[in-house]
Amino acid sequence: MNDNFHIEMSEYLPLRDVVFHTLRKAILKGELNPGERLMEIQLAQRLGVSRTPVREAIRKLELEGLVRMMPRRGAVVAEITVQDLEDVLEVRAALEELAVRKACEHMEEEQLRNLKRAANEFKRTLEGSDLLACVEADMAFHEIIYDAAQNQRLQQMLQHLREQMYRYRLEYLKDKRMHRLLVEEHDTIRRALKKRDAAKAGSAMRIHIENQKDSMVQSLTKSE
Repeated sequence: MNDNFHIEMSEYLPLRDVVFHTLRKAILKGELNPGERLMEIQLAQRLGVSRTPVREAIRKLELEGLVRMMPRRGAVVAEITVQDLEDVLEVRAALEELAVRKACEHMEEEQLRNLKRAANEFKRTLEGSDLLACVEADMAFHEIIYDAAQNQRLQQMLQHLREQMYRYRLEYLKDKRMHRLLVEEHDTIRRALKKRDAAKAGSAMRIHIENQKDSMVQSLTKSE
């Protein structure tokens, strides 16, 4: 187990949430590796907490797809598989295409301005080395579109998928060759929304996500 990660206490969050965010961040940053066993006692000692918040955190991580329960092994950090990637991105493509089409009908001028600011912020983060900041900026761009769709049920489904997508977004953003394309795709989506062109916006969103899927599948296939 990598010893670099440590717990960061917060006066605003319950201990179980602090432990959850600590372990989640360690998995996303690669400080806990795919296939690595998550031993409750060892993690509790490492973080200086009891086993209960560790157990609760592992359950939440399992719901996000970051942890899997294996026979005779217990909890392990989930591998990123081609099948999982394709399943998640297939659902995301359909939901986000619908969201951006609905957003064309309802997006207000202030939201369009916020979308442009979010696109610029994402571009700015790509110039740095903080991949987690890049992921957060990418999600912020898409969440403006979710809000503008004005469909609460759709937004709830996308927010649930958001957590499962976090890891895939992080892996995709590690490939700096794709950064320019991502910026261009965000701009294409934003311009289509500004013109209220639902067909163009839907097509641009689907291409945006399918390009991510194709790139990551190719990368995963090479590493097998």
